[in-house]
Amino acid sequence: MDDVDRMLLAELQRDAGQVYTALGRAVGLSAGAAHERVRKLREQGVIRRTTVEVDPVAVGRGVAAFVLVEANAWMGDSPVKAALEALPEVIEAHVVAGPASLLVKVRTASTEELQAALRRLFTIDGVTGTQTIVVLESFFERPVDPG
Repeated sequence: MDDVDRMLLAELQRDAGQVYTALGRAVGLSAGAAHERVRKLREQGVIRRTTVEVDPVAVGRGVAAFVLVEANAWMGDSPVKAALEALPEVIEAHVVAGPASLLVKVRTASTEELQAALRRLFTIDGVTGTQTIVVLESFFERPVDPG
């Protein structure tokens, strides 16, 4: 991966919907060359998927919380991953080192829904406790810097 690939990634993170002509122009390539590089970045797994960023408040998911999940068993296995993926409120899940086993980010419409999501987290085998940090305001959420 070279500097042009890194510029392509930065441009795609800024606006993944732009046409290859504009993308190429932004990084000094023809549309065809930009398209080919993006295709290769997808094949290599550098670009995992293309998506849109949705305002959570606009779609009724204004309550954000980070939940430290304590457990009495290893939480990095497939059944735990599947159980977390089955909870639509969980938008991120990470196996972590430290006093907790997992760190999950949850988005709900209300604190009542957050409480219900926490109850569902307790149904996952091995979960013994949670510590929840409710977000009051988010300044920004930054994409990965490809540079």
